[in-house]
Amino acid sequence: MAFQMPNFLARLFRPLSTTSRMSITGDATNGIGGGGGGLTSLPEGAEKATVAAGCFWGVEHLYRKHFGGKGLYDARVGYIGGDVNNPTYRAVCRGDTGHAEATQIIYDPTKITYQQLLEFFYRMHDPTTANSQGPDVGSQYRSGIFTHGPEQERVAREVTAAVNDQWWKGRVVTEVLPAGRWWDAEDYHQEYLHKNPSGYECPSHFLRSFPDLK
Repeated sequence: MAFQMPNFLARLFRPLSTTSRMSITGDATNGIGGGGGGLTSLPEGAEKATVAAGCFWGVEHLYRKHFGGKGLYDARVGYIGGDVNNPTYRAVCRGDTGHAEATQIIYDPTKITYQQLLEFFYRMHDPTTANSQGPDVGSQYRSGIFTHGPEQERVAREVTAAVNDQWWKGRVVTEVLPAGRWWDAEDYHQEYLHKNPSGYECPSHFLRSFPDLK
């Protein structure tokens, strides 16, 4: 019988592209970056949310699955929170750049609220482990909310405090920081699990059955 590599090991040996991508800054007036055929500008009235919750394949996939057709315009995977321009996946995986694997969500705020997106974020991953998520270990897998403006920061801190108290019993280590420069990940990362249904998916990425927040 042929040997089959475990999924989490297969993830380590996937192709490593060094293709450059367009970047966007954390300023909410900028469009979404251009690597993989996504939106090139924000639809009128659209807003964006940026989160990091471990392997960005599963995060992007779950947001699309849950909010698709309900006000989600786009979801992109990329890198944020580092100090190197134009980071590559290889460099981010080595921990050389300080970036987190992240997902940027473009949405219609008349149909989805920022609070709903963050409550979903805290249901779909484990925010209690520093610099790891499931079997993936490294600072690129840290839990983070990268806010676009003071109102998002206010909501992010309020939701984080509530879930820390009511859902995660004081163990949340998620960082809440202003969004800096965003870099689109290489094209083959975009909608990876849609294109590769049997591809690696972090086992910590699933929806928890928490009660509604008070």
